Amino acid sequence: MTRLSRPAETAAERSARPRAVLAALERLVETRPGLAEELEASGHSPTSTGEGVPSLLETLVAVLSASPALGRLLLADPLALEVLRRLGEAAPVVTTDAEELVGWKHRQLLRIAARDLLGLDSLEQTGRLLSDVADAVLGAARALAGCEAEGIAVVAMGKAGAQELNYSSDVDIVLVGEGDPRALLDVARRAFRVDVDLRPEGRAGPLLRSLESYRVYWARWAAAWERQALLKARPVAGPAELEAAFADAAASAVWEHHFSAEDLRSLRAIKARAEGEVARRRLADREIKRGPGGIRDIEFSVQLLQLIHGRQDPALRVPATLAALEELERAGYVGAEDAKALEAAYRFLRTVENRLQMGEGQRVHTVPADAPSREVLARVVGYAAAAGTSAAERFGADLRRHRAVAREIHERLFFRPLLEVFGDRGGPQPIGPAMSLAAAGERLKAFGFADSDRARSALVDLTRGLTRSSRLMQALLPLMLQWLSLSPDPDRGLSGLRQLMGRPGPHRDAMIALFRESPEAARRLCVLVGTSTLFAERLRRDPALLARVATPGGLEARQRDDLADQAAATVRLRSDPAHRQRALARFKASEEAVVMAADVLGEADVAEVGRRLSDLAEAAIAAAIAAVEPSVPLAVIGLGSFGGRELIYASDLDVLVVFGSPAGTGPPSAEEDRAAETDAVRLLRFLNGETPVRRIFLLDADLRPEGRDGPLARTVEGYSAYYRRWAGAWERQALLRARPVAGDPELCARFMEMAGSLTGRGLDDTEVREIRRMKARVEAERIPPGEDPDFHLKLGRGSLSDVEWTVQLLQLREGLVEPSTLRALDALAEAGALSSEDRRRLAESFVFCQRLRDRLFLVQGAPGDSLPSTVDRLAVLARSLDVSPSQLRDRYRQVTRRARRVTERLFYGRS
Repeated sequence: MTRLSRPAETAAERSARPRAVLAALERLVETRPGLAEELEASGHSPTSTGEGVPSLLETLVAVLSASPALGRLLLADPLALEVLRRLGEAAPVVTTDAEELVGWKHRQLLRIAARDLLGLDSLEQTGRLLSDVADAVLGAARALAGCEAEGIAVVAMGKAGAQELNYSSDVDIVLVGEGDPRALLDVARRAFRVDVDLRPEGRAGPLLRSLESYRVYWARWAAAWERQALLKARPVAGPAELEAAFADAAASAVWEHHFSAEDLRSLRAIKARAEGEVARRRLADREIKRGPGGIRDIEFSVQLLQLIHGRQDPALRVPATLAALEELERAGYVGAEDAKALEAAYRFLRTVENRLQMGEGQRVHTVPADAPSREVLARVVGYAAAAGTSAAERFGADLRRHRAVAREIHERLFFRPLLEVFGDRGGPQPIGPAMSLAAAGERLKAFGFADSDRARSALVDLTRGLTRSSRLMQALLPLMLQWLSLSPDPDRGLSGLRQLMGRPGPHRDAMIALFRESPEAARRLCVLVGTSTLFAERLRRDPALLARVATPGGLEARQRDDLADQAAATVRLRSDPAHRQRALARFKASEEAVVMAADVLGEADVAEVGRRLSDLAEAAIAAAIAAVEPSVPLAVIGLGSFGGRELIYASDLDVLVVFGSPAGTGPPSAEEDRAAETDAVRLLRFLNGETPVRRIFLLDADLRPEGRDGPLARTVEGYSAYYRRWAGAWERQALLRARPVAGDPELCARFMEMAGSLTGRGLDDTEVREIRRMKARVEAERIPPGEDPDFHLKLGRGSLSDVEWTVQLLQLREGLVEPSTLRALDALAEAGALSSEDRRRLAESFVFCQRLRDRLFLVQGAPGDSLPSTVDRLAVLARSLDVSPSQLRDRYRQVTRRARRVTERLFYGRS
């Protein structure tokens, strides 16, 4: 057995994998005659030449230490060792045999890895060398495919197109021209994982298209991500004329297209989904590609800025990330310090990625979790223990630092240079060139800020002066603009932020101090003001609301008794009726704003929003009854969505007012009748307000007996007499949702007992026909002019009206009393009156339409019952729900059509 020389043993012991390297060296010297002597000789001199070229021993140890896979190649391929002896020489590609081509590819990767590990090539050079190997393989595969591929051009995409390949990248390509690409792909896939999924229509599309077909597809159908992918398109093999024509067409598809705010939103949504998947798999801390502060953050930032500014600045149209970053810095689109930090982070992360993939030749982007493997990786990257700190600890510290810096820059990169262009010139001045006003305006438009003049004015207001708070605002604003750009309406959000913080003073100072302590509070505020103008208005009137929005748990639902107690105290502390009314209105506005915030921030679903609004309305009515100090006992019964605790923001409160005798015995006197009517009028006037500005809630008593012609208040006996003698089926139907909400408990109990006796007795055929006729009339007559019947959320086919009427007809038939539509659906299913599938479809439409009505109110600042017909308004609504306008309309059609089929069958009795 041939023994290793002492220098070889020493070199192995100092490597990242001592035992594995020593074993591999021993196997090599046993199978390669003369190698032991060669290693011994090279071990006595640092280099084999006088030109600084590393010795064979140093090269072998570096490769074996970093890559068990390359170690196996050295043992299996007799030609591999010679490659390490001649690192400066690249062997010509093999174009005569597919198997030989694969062997050539592996040996070239060995050569490139050795040069990389020994520090002979930079990151960019390594990426180009690896890409050159892929180019050569694709060219050879085309040649080996023969005449079938003569008319085909191969276009590299992704990292291959940008000449940034790593050791185990997929080679993304698309194919253009005429012929049969299958033989070409078969040969190429023996050497690389060749991916053709970036072609038009992805896996559903043809492998090969003509150039004209690409042009037509890009013009009509290309999504933003497909144009983003074309940034890196590079023809690598095929007829020269076809290659040049494809390159020109691809450039036109990217740079002649106006990169819109919707394009940018779609790209950010794709990236967010990828990050979410990493987080879901609990890999965010270890994933160096798609995790926060990873490679994708840097590449994405650079590519977005290229798409925004490259249309006007051809110098930015370069595929490689570092080259593009250099051009962005040169032109002032990225600050010098940010560019330097991003470059350092990118070089570090790509180096780590290369070392990870070099190990076993696998597509790996995750730093190992176990300590021994992390130590090996750290050593291979180039770290050593020092001052009591292990290599892994030093590596981990640098990894965290680079990722934190990359993430922080990524989150504010797009907006910090804008402050240098638009901001108060008393603030920090740019280092290096600043972008032009026109370029700054283009960037703002791409991120959804359509009016750059208004944005400039707002930014000056927000950063005015040299106070400590203005300097803090200058530091916060890039991040806040980033958050605003992600909101449904960035222009509205910036206007709201200006409204809240544009004027120096204690209020702004307090907000900035809060944001400094809690950036999450600033993010939440940006989401809210970018969704609805209502938030800026209410926060301006009640600054204390911001603390509730910012505090963890501050948006949680309050107990009904707590709400009622606070509403009562609000009224009790004041004696003047007008002061009481204004105080209760402020209380309602603030509490409603908290519900709105919980809704927008995803902390309350549709059902909870409905319950919380109903609880707030109950508290306000109870306080109002106390405020008007009625002379007779009063009770208020909720009907409709109020009775079901399913209010939306725009809901009126359907109510009935009940009164009783002060003595509690016998019928009330005529004087008490008049007093009760007066008290009911005062109650409604207190809550409804003399004008809409003074309104607390809008109470609607039109469902009372005789409607507007009947008295506002009746006794329980009065209601009972009317219903038993005159009530139509629809009035019994309305009582299904009756619920006591405020006032005298005994009156409430008596009324509910009476209502239950009317709703629990079933329906005859005549009453069923009456309800159906009423519903048909509603469908035919009640959609207001100007609202789209095809997308109506309340009265459209399969929308809320269909669901509610169907549920209530079934309830009356079954004698099932339950005011909540959703709970009634559950009860009907449990009783066997409704299948689980029908229950699901009706509930799905109810929740969908209720949520849209709530969100429409918030984004419009006013009620609305149909999807907006204008493109801009529909887009804002869709963005607030994280979907596209077309997806929102499609979802409406899908959900309502399913529900309508149930209504046709169960309500109208049609098969």
